[in-house]
Amino acid sequence: MTGASSATRRVTHLNANWTPASGGDGSFELLVVTEDERRHSVPTTAAGLTALASVLRDGVVLLWDPDGQVLSIGNLFGEWIPADWSSRSGPASG
Repeated sequence: MTGASSATRRVTHLNANWTPASGGDGSFELLVVTEDERRHSVPTTAAGLTALASVLRDGVVLLWDPDGQVLSIGNLFGEWIPADWSSRSGPASG
C-alpha cells in the first residue's frame, strides 16, 4: 500500500475496549491483531471509533503499519487490494 512501511501487516482481528467515565464519553482502546499474531494497543476517541465503525464492512481490507501507527482501510470502493492479500506473500502494488 502506498506510504506504508515494510512492517505493514494485514489485520486479522480488531476489538475495542471502553472504559466509562462519569460525565464524559469515557476512553476507548483498539486492539489490533495482525497476521503475524502481534497485538497492538491503540487509544482512540468515541468520535474516532464511530468513524472507523462506519467504514467497516465486507470486502474492506485493514492493514496496520506499526512504524507509523497507521491503520489503512483498503477497498472502500473497488478492489485495489486483493481480499487474500498478505504481507507474507509480498506488498501490494499501487
